Amino acid sequence: MADTSDGINHESANKEPIKKKKEKKTGLAPSTIRIGKRYRPSRLNGSYDAIVIGSGIGGLTTAASMSKMGKKVLVLEQHYTAGGYTHSYSRNGYEWDVGVHYIGDMGYPTMGRKLFDFITDGKLKWAAMDDNYDRIFLGDEEFNFVKGKEAFKNELKRKFPEESAVIDKYVHMIDEANKGMQWFTMGKLFKPWQQKALSFATKKLMPEYFNRNTYEVLRELTSNEKLIAVLTGQWGDCGMTPKKSAFIIHALIAKHYFNGGYYPVGGASKIAETIIPVVQASGGEVFTYASVDQVLVEKGKAVGVRMKDGTAIRSPLVISNAGVFNTFGRLLPEAVSRKHGYDKKLKKVSPSYAHLGMYIGLKGDSKSHDLPSTNFWMYADEKHDENTDKFFDDYKKPFPVVYVSFPSAKDPEFNSKYPGRSTIEIVAPTPYHIFEKWKDETWGKRGDEYEELKEYFSQRMLEALYEKMPHLRGKIDYYETSTPLSTDYFCYYSKGELYGIDHDMNRFDQEWLQPKTSIPGLYLTGQDVLSAGVVGAMMAGFLTAGQIMGLKGLKLAKMAFFDKQDVPEQWAVQME
Repeated sequence: MADTSDGINHESANKEPIKKKKEKKTGLAPSTIRIGKRYRPSRLNGSYDAIVIGSGIGGLTTAASMSKMGKKVLVLEQHYTAGGYTHSYSRNGYEWDVGVHYIGDMGYPTMGRKLFDFITDGKLKWAAMDDNYDRIFLGDEEFNFVKGKEAFKNELKRKFPEESAVIDKYVHMIDEANKGMQWFTMGKLFKPWQQKALSFATKKLMPEYFNRNTYEVLRELTSNEKLIAVLTGQWGDCGMTPKKSAFIIHALIAKHYFNGGYYPVGGASKIAETIIPVVQASGGEVFTYASVDQVLVEKGKAVGVRMKDGTAIRSPLVISNAGVFNTFGRLLPEAVSRKHGYDKKLKKVSPSYAHLGMYIGLKGDSKSHDLPSTNFWMYADEKHDENTDKFFDDYKKPFPVVYVSFPSAKDPEFNSKYPGRSTIEIVAPTPYHIFEKWKDETWGKRGDEYEELKEYFSQRMLEALYEKMPHLRGKIDYYETSTPLSTDYFCYYSKGELYGIDHDMNRFDQEWLQPKTSIPGLYLTGQDVLSAGVVGAMMAGFLTAGQIMGLKGLKLAKMAFFDKQDVPEQWAVQME
């Protein structure tokens, strides 16, 4: 999710939905959160061992990991703050994250937690959410996902007693698919032709349903459509409905949260804030307002980048965290992309869906409004795919899903930073094409028709919130809504896509989606390499660093995952 394109101060938000309101709009005060150093050509400091384009978690992980091996890495971020989808912003006395709504597996020494501790020198702290981390609504029915594998199963069995054996088998299949992901990840270190050979060797080690359709796999388990809808109730975490997604992405998400949800203490911006000093430790830097115009290629090799201001920055390694569509379609010279066949390869994958993001502020702390740390996933019924298709055919149809997060209830430091305040975030899908005609208009000045369309969706999202939390009607102090154009402006995704490329079966068959490109000196990192999600992109970032380091990558892995690290006094802060 991205910083927004307008804000409206609403002292009372209890008007009837959809009607155009005539409140006075306030000017947008700039966000006070600025992570990273503002780019100036004069601030460049000699030569760099590598340049990373984009400061999302994948790019920052690659940079920090290489810095741990003594490499001087320059990270270039076009936004005014570092972090990519992990950044936060503040406005009118409130603060919101834009993509880090919750992260799993942070409460004990998992691979993900060890890697976070490695790239932040243990400076990033975590808070545990409520044991009931996700609540799935199918109409008026509620289904809770609770912390702990046995507790997770027992809660589902309480709702579906006749499906007890199915639920046990489902959790076992989730575990087996995740084991298979280890082999899939390892294959990313090999050349495409080697990956094909390796796939024959590892096929017997991976379950046959690893890269099959999610719905089909679950339908073979049970004919209970409601249970299938509940099990796939987190499909918004990858942006693909059950009948379109690969089972492996469903399995990765489900298992990721079996041991609960966690949130960065101090907010999502602490992620970049704690990683940057590690990048700087070997002489590197993270620059913001640093727009890259093109990857420089000489004699067939990537040799640096040209900035939008015309400055050429040379380096033997260029690592793109901008996603494959941006890398091969916007940043690389067209002739080079064609020569290496990337123009054809891009046609084999699709951008993920676009979204709306709503950022809400309330006067009064989270407890005074009974805001939970539990996330809400709200659906009209169990027909995820059918409802999504109807909505994308006609955006005036009901939202197929509305996701609600309460960040102020997740962060133990929020009250000390913003006393007497609380926040809510709402995310819903949207067709990109209905906003496309304004794509060339200046941010913040797209006109009344654009604002009216945003307000139309804002009121619909508010009504969805009030349906489950009617006591909040009339309590909203401020809100603003982002569109796919906001995502493009701030995060450089031209179709407003939230999760890079789609996580369908085809995506996981693309051997070229790996750290090392066929262009010498050019590497990829981030969510398009492995999978979406903070930890998926972070693991890809480490994988890229490991491949660049060659045999020294084994030493890097030993340092991150096997060397003894300081054990924190507590793995996660417990919210009161």
